Amino acid sequence: MEEIKIKRERIILGIDPGTIIMGYGLLRVVDNNPSMETMGILQLNKYENHYLRLKKIFERVTGLIDEYHPDELAIEAPFFGKNVQSMLKLGRAQGVAMAAALERDIPIFEYAPLKIKLSITGNGDASKEQVAGMLQRYLHIPQESMLPQLDATDGLAAALCHFFQLKNPISDKKYIGWKDFINKNPGKIRE
Repeated sequence: MEEIKIKRERIILGIDPGTIIMGYGLLRVVDNNPSMETMGILQLNKYENHYLRLKKIFERVTGLIDEYHPDELAIEAPFFGKNVQSMLKLGRAQGVAMAAALERDIPIFEYAPLKIKLSITGNGDASKEQVAGMLQRYLHIPQESMLPQLDATDGLAAALCHFFQLKNPISDKKYIGWKDFINKNPGKIRE
């Protein structure tokens, strides 16, 4: 009798929120192998009204959800900057994207920019160009599919960061270090 292999598949929508440019990327994971489904941007600077920009973010995220049916949303958390007004606007953009996911009952996972850069490049101070380069190599993205706007790769980076967190068996457990891990998981140690 032939063995039937069931493919486990999931789609992760990653969003880099912004009120001028919102970046997004969709990661398809089949049998624990990630690949880029698509990535892009939503150009918002053509809209004068901030509230209209928020509406466009909501519509685009809802459209992506309806088209690709993601299982999770990974979103970049706003970072603390010196300009309070910019941070407030960015927080609103993030909230609207999250509301679109909540409207469709999609779980949301938030990651700090440092965490995303660290998980993709191994360096929390990596540039957007370095993140894009690592994504291109890791996901085997052809050069012609790379966009000049790095907000798109930032969105895809949020999705890949989330994948790495799901793949890590100890990501949801808190350990002080390797010694603590070994003490709490004696069955995982081979001599």
